[in-house]
Amino acid sequence: MKLFWKLFCSMVSVTVLACSLTGFWLIDGQFRAALNQEVEELYKEDYMLRYVLSLEAEGRPLSGREELSRLAKGMPPTTYFQLSDGAGERLGGSSSDRLFWDASSPAGWLADNQRGWRLERVGEDTFALHGASALTLLKETVWLETCRDVTYLFAQRSAQYRSFVGVMLALIAGTAALSLLVAHLVLRPLTRLSDATRRMAEGGLDQRVPVTSGDELGRLSADFNAMADRIEEQVRALTDAARREKDFTGSFAHEIKTPLTSIIGYADLLLSRPAEPERVRESAGYIFQEGRRLEALSRKLMDLIVLDRQDFPLRPTAMRAFLERTGNALRPALEQAGIRLDIQAEEAPIPLEPDLMETVCLNLLDNARKATPSGGRIALTGQTEGNGYLIQVTDTGKGIPPEELGRITEPFYMVDKSRARAQGGAGLGLALCRRIVEVHGGTMEFESAPDRGATVRIHLTGGTEV
Repeated sequence: MKLFWKLFCSMVSVTVLACSLTGFWLIDGQFRAALNQEVEELYKEDYMLRYVLSLEAEGRPLSGREELSRLAKGMPPTTYFQLSDGAGERLGGSSSDRLFWDASSPAGWLADNQRGWRLERVGEDTFALHGASALTLLKETVWLETCRDVTYLFAQRSAQYRSFVGVMLALIAGTAALSLLVAHLVLRPLTRLSDATRRMAEGGLDQRVPVTSGDELGRLSADFNAMADRIEEQVRALTDAARREKDFTGSFAHEIKTPLTSIIGYADLLLSRPAEPERVRESAGYIFQEGRRLEALSRKLMDLIVLDRQDFPLRPTAMRAFLERTGNALRPALEQAGIRLDIQAEEAPIPLEPDLMETVCLNLLDNARKATPSGGRIALTGQTEGNGYLIQVTDTGKGIPPEELGRITEPFYMVDKSRARAQGGAGLGLALCRRIVEVHGGTMEFESAPDRGATVRIHLTGGTEV
């Protein structure tokens, strides 16, 4: 059975039971109180009759039962009474004795010198209070019996019972209707909770329920909302962690290509010009340097992307040497593509994380290489800018349509998807560059037009040394 019907049936049953017991108790109590009142009146009549009979007997001594009978008949007929002997034989009484036709003799239920009463049915629908007390007359014990018609009490009680049954039927109908409404209102928060829980189980983690009261159901709703907030927060955190891991995998796969390009380019120089010792030392140095940078880069990309670290230590870096070393790392690949690289940089000590900022510069140079045809030119320049420094990469390639400039730093967004896929791109380079520049407290801006090349500017504010 559903909780709704359990609550409904419980409310109706408790109300009906309580009202029924109360009603029957009240009716029965009223009946007993009226009956006790009649008993008191019966005793009063008995006392009055005993007193009158005693006075008559003192004023006129009785010589036999006939005089006793005449005495009883001469009593004023104010009530129903009779005198009887111990055998139950009637000695006399009031003119109307109909209540005594079916009454039992008091000798059978009262001992000598006692007084008492019984409720007896003396007709099909007639009830009477039969009282009796012992008297000593003519040197023998006689019984003074009195009766009071109490049929009206039973008639009243029956009428009250019939009225009460009608009232109870109306009360049951009203209670049932009210119970339906109350059960619906009480269980509505639980229904909302059930619906929200089911939708959450289907994946709708944004489900919340209104808190409309301060009772237990209201607190349950508030606890559900708090739980849903916590679950949504944890799922979002897990989703973000999974996304960062995916970004790291894609970014690392992307970034590893740049140092590998340099390593492969200088290795090719070693193979093609083995007789030039100076060239051999320079190429071996770049290969070693790029290998070490690749080793450090994997750890720092992990911190940046997966752990979302923002507090990388920055140290003063000589910008001229830094930009020349960065540009020269890609020079062999650019020469093989027939692209000229120009490097011009002003000297300035700027706080950087060299490995990460070198990743940014190599990304920009590599993107410029992919967009620039053979015979083109790429310029890498650096100059002081107030208290900071401006790094600029300019190419003479295909350029970027104006409508694409605002989206090129979005993860996985690629302007020329066919060319990017052909060259192994994943659309993560510029998104990673933007994050690294933000770690340095800088900004990136892009300027380009189709077939007129592109310019990328990195504005570094100087950062904070650690």
